[in-house]
Amino acid sequence: MRAKDAKEDASLKVRRILGGKAQHRSGKEEIMFQQAQSQRSIPGAVATSGVSDRVTFLRKTYAHLAVAVAAFVALEYMLLDIGGVLFESVTVPWFKVNHFVVLIVFMGMGYLGERWSRSETSRAIQYVGLAVSVAVYALVFSKALLIATLYHEGVIADAGVLTGFIFAGLTATVFLTKKDFSFLRGALSMAVFGMLGMIVASLLFGFSLGLVFTGFGILVMSGYVLYYTSNVLLHYRPTQYVAASLALFSALAMLFYYILIFVMQMSRD
Repeated sequence: MRAKDAKEDASLKVRRILGGKAQHRSGKEEIMFQQAQSQRSIPGAVATSGVSDRVTFLRKTYAHLAVAVAAFVALEYMLLDIGGVLFESVTVPWFKVNHFVVLIVFMGMGYLGERWSRSETSRAIQYVGLAVSVAVYALVFSKALLIATLYHEGVIADAGVLTGFIFAGLTATVFLTKKDFSFLRGALSMAVFGMLGMIVASLLFGFSLGLVFTGFGILVMSGYVLYYTSNVLLHYRPTQYVAASLALFSALAMLFYYILIFVMQMSRD
């Protein structure tokens, strides 16, 4: 009996030791799992925010985008009312110079949006940046819109509808696939610098920028819509909806500009 009791006591001790090790091991594994989860998240990013915060951020971003577009349209109507003054200085080289100017403006607005997305810039400054962006785009687009109004009836509406469809389709692509298009950044930047080089060369050597250049501009700006939309969906902080709307507005405005020029070229030909 004593031998049997001793064997049972020894077996019980072994089970207790093994059980303690198992508990210790499971506790350690739990800690490692929690650390892995914390490393996987991006603090403050929309992709790791709660569903309600994420939806609120997106609603505010696209509401600000809609307001920016409405303000842009209102400013253009005002500028077209004084269109005679603007039209006096329009010459053939102006189109090439304007291509250069709008790309510089786009690069500047893109730089601001990228910088603000990585910092804690005050919301008041972001609102100023968005307002200035709308005003500058309205000014640099005004002559193209005036020429379209005077010589290409109906092309502004056509360009607006086409821009809306393309923008909506690209936005839906990002939201449905949830794909991160940040990998496009380098290629898009190189494409913009290439376009600037083409504009400078055309001014120096006198060749025209035709449908191929304009079509390439549409393709590049479509890429920027994908890039900025994925940033809005995945990388902007929930408090940065003004900066996010600035980035989207810049891409949308430039997409409209190149579609407008393309439709004007097609109607002229």
